[in-house]
Amino acid sequence: MNDYLLSAVLGIIEGLTEFLPVSSTAHLRIAESLFHINLGDGYWKMYTIVIQLGAILCLPIYFRGRIAKFLSTFPHGENGDRTALTHPLGLTVIAFVVTAIPAFLLTKVIGKHLESLYIIGASLFIGGIVMWAVDALNARAERNGPQATGSRIHTWKMEAMSLGQAVWIGACQILSAVFPGTSRSMSTIAAGQIAGMSRASALEFSFFLSIPTMVVATGYDLLKSLRGKGTNPIGVSQINSHGWMVLAIGFVISFIVAYAAVAWFMAWVRKRGFAPFAVYRIIVGALVLAFAAR
Repeated sequence: MNDYLLSAVLGIIEGLTEFLPVSSTAHLRIAESLFHINLGDGYWKMYTIVIQLGAILCLPIYFRGRIAKFLSTFPHGENGDRTALTHPLGLTVIAFVVTAIPAFLLTKVIGKHLESLYIIGASLFIGGIVMWAVDALNARAERNGPQATGSRIHTWKMEAMSLGQAVWIGACQILSAVFPGTSRSMSTIAAGQIAGMSRASALEFSFFLSIPTMVVATGYDLLKSLRGKGTNPIGVSQINSHGWMVLAIGFVISFIVAYAAVAWFMAWVRKRGFAPFAVYRIIVGALVLAFAAR
């Protein structure tokens, strides 16, 4: 396949799957296996980082209104009942720190698991079952809404989150760093729902938490790669004009597709649940395990 067309296809896959609870890492690894991309090639490792960064950068633009509002109300919040630690921005930072430190320390474990189709397939499958069960647990409360008494959901907006919920979600997101295929989105959404958050509030916090988590992670990996450090590095001087064009195509397409996916997903979740994505994960996970066994 032509490199430009291949870059466009991979950019679409990354953009579609980065924020849906189906694991972009798993889908990229599957696509790279199908297209026989050499994962030992430093350039293609760097390419994966670049298109992930393209997808992530759509979030500050999509949520620019919410971010501006949070900045203007920091640290006391809209109702004056928050502190620097319990304000939505503070909670995002806390959850990020809870995730980042263990994930950094487990970098070698992550590297070993990153290319294992067995790990990816099992994570997709098990994660799908967990997501389905958790969403079904909250389904009735979601239908009844915030006015219902005795509801297991007590956090309907991100502004009402607690410090404990943020720490819990950050801890659960470590699983997605260690086991590719788990999905950052799935782990944070399911964790939020278990902690009494609505689908919409858990999803929104998942998006906000993705911004620092992925910018730091991808930025760090990209810097190492471009400076000629790390595993299978590639320096800037080694990339020709063709290579830069392939990177640019993947980056731009990933950004555009991810923006559209976020807008669609936010609208979908407000009316429907996560069950279709759970079923999809279970099916794909089973297929990946079958493929790996062959």
